[in-house]
Amino acid sequence: MVSWIISRLVVLIFGTLYPAYYSYKAVKSKDIKEYVKWMMYWIIFALFTTAETFTDIFLCWFPFYYELKIAFVAWLLSPYTKGSSLLYRKFVHPTLSSKEKEIDDCLVQAKDRSYDALVHFGKRGLNVAATAAVMAASKGQGALSERLRSFSMQDLTTIRGDGTPAPSGPPPPGSGRASGKHGQPKMSRSASESASSSGTA
Repeated sequence: MVSWIISRLVVLIFGTLYPAYYSYKAVKSKDIKEYVKWMMYWIIFALFTTAETFTDIFLCWFPFYYELKIAFVAWLLSPYTKGSSLLYRKFVHPTLSSKEKEIDDCLVQAKDRSYDALVHFGKRGLNVAATAAVMAASKGQGALSERLRSFSMQDLTTIRGDGTPAPSGPPPPGSGRASGKHGQPKMSRSASESASSSGTA
């Protein structure tokens, strides 16, 4: 665990930050020699980082693995060994020069295929989104119309219940009977009074 932490710190500080600062100085001073030197280093360091991703998984059990990584980074950076320049001139540059056309063709094909795939999936995504929007709008319109219809029916029933006038036809049969019963004693009383008054006279 300690070896892993130390190796990560060495790679981060001496393998990344230190060369980045000197690359900045080379660009600022426009020194072609330093610029080429650090460009070769970054190419080798990119290959080292790619290989490190797999070796950390499969070779981390190897004795002195992290110590070898530290020594390799120091060898790349040392102005005495010039490891990055040596690896680039002896191995990387000849290999890339012989395979450059094939690599360029593969990159162009991958770029075209990725663009076509992006356009295809973009069209499919737009179609799905448009279909979903249409379905949502139709469902929302149907629910809104049903809601408005229920509101209108409720309002009509309310208006009918509040504003309906009283019926103007003849009174129901029960009411006439009731009025006849109440009016009959009054008529008999008036008839008895008139008979008594005529007898007196």
